[in-house]
Amino acid sequence: MDVSDNETSLINRPMDVSENPQDALFLQEPKPEPEIDVPAAPVANDLNTGSSESRAVHSEAQNNGGSLQEQALETYAPFVKPIACKHAVDGNGNAAVGSSSEPSFQNWVVAYQPQEALFKQRPLHDVADITKGEERVRIPIVNEFGSDSCPPLFYYIRKNLIFQSAYVNTSLARIGDEDCCADCSGNCLLESHPCACARSTGGEIAYTPEGLVRAELIDECIAVNHFPEKDNKFYCKACPLEIYKTKPSPDPCKGHLARKFIKECWSKCGCGMQCGNRVIQRGITCNLQVFFTNEGKGWGLRTLDGLPKGAFICELVGEVLTSSELHERKAKNSKHVDQVLLDASWGSEGVLRDEEALCLDPTFYGNVGRFVNHRCYDANLVIIPVEVETPDRHYYHLALFTAKKIEAFEELTRVSVCIIFSNTST
Repeated sequence: MDVSDNETSLINRPMDVSENPQDALFLQEPKPEPEIDVPAAPVANDLNTGSSESRAVHSEAQNNGGSLQEQALETYAPFVKPIACKHAVDGNGNAAVGSSSEPSFQNWVVAYQPQEALFKQRPLHDVADITKGEERVRIPIVNEFGSDSCPPLFYYIRKNLIFQSAYVNTSLARIGDEDCCADCSGNCLLESHPCACARSTGGEIAYTPEGLVRAELIDECIAVNHFPEKDNKFYCKACPLEIYKTKPSPDPCKGHLARKFIKECWSKCGCGMQCGNRVIQRGITCNLQVFFTNEGKGWGLRTLDGLPKGAFICELVGEVLTSSELHERKAKNSKHVDQVLLDASWGSEGVLRDEEALCLDPTFYGNVGRFVNHRCYDANLVIIPVEVETPDRHYYHLALFTAKKIEAFEELTRVSVCIIFSNTST
């Protein structure tokens, strides 16, 4: 059944957002309370455009609203009463009307948090496109099992954001001639002698002319995940994970995976965006769908088309935090989406400064990568670190590629590796 124009306008109407990031608000409809001045929130830096206003509202709306409200008050996290999803999307991407046990735009309750600037209203999901136009393709939400609930609320972002203290230097001056291919033009993969960037993956090109990761590299990355103890681990002299735990004497490093890297061309290279060595920079191109699983895993991600081995699915995107910031978040609230270490360079350093020991948290800001569930040994995706704009590997991108041929409507899964804390509430 088609959604009426009136209903569509309601679900997609723009939100009234506070123009002053220093105002934290109690909001109850239909009787709003007066505004209360609070300290300014931390600034979140966009890695590609400099700085932007922080919207670091750290809350999660789950189905059990009552217990979460109590938890929010205890942990100083803003609480919003979950909003039932009134519309669903069928397998063909068409919107359909379903029953809703609660009204969609009533009874908003936000618990006061003095450290953060809060939106007057929490972001709502657009079931026709959870990305709200951020990606090149629409990614709908579908629930085939009769529940009225939508996925947990979060802000959709296409690129990583720095939360506060993480050190990520994308200065062009830091990229020397050996770290770029300034003399290239067109497609670096089609040159008689591949450029320095394309050769950096163990001396061989990572991508095929069709935009797929070479099968040999995929197999190597899978082997590292499956057999981490077989010469695939390194150990820090002073592990940041152990240092920032509340212990008088930190434990020895428990080891980190020595993972294969892909290096893509970037802005200082002579080639353009259509170069075959710029796959993840072009964003999501697969037809994907966020769906409710029937196996007790909550929400998942699946492909609507068949995909070959080595195809790029998406990045894992979120807030870039330091290890200490991540432990502080964990101490306040255990309900988090998987948080991933950016630990590929930790073993090559002496003692890392806190701002250099980075992690990725997609709980409050993220993309569809947060919906990819875990499987122990037969996952159909593999995570590969990709270096783009920083040569020192303190910061890099985490890209998901297909580990084998995948059929249409098959759920996308990944091996649970390099995770600090995890739960299944994605």
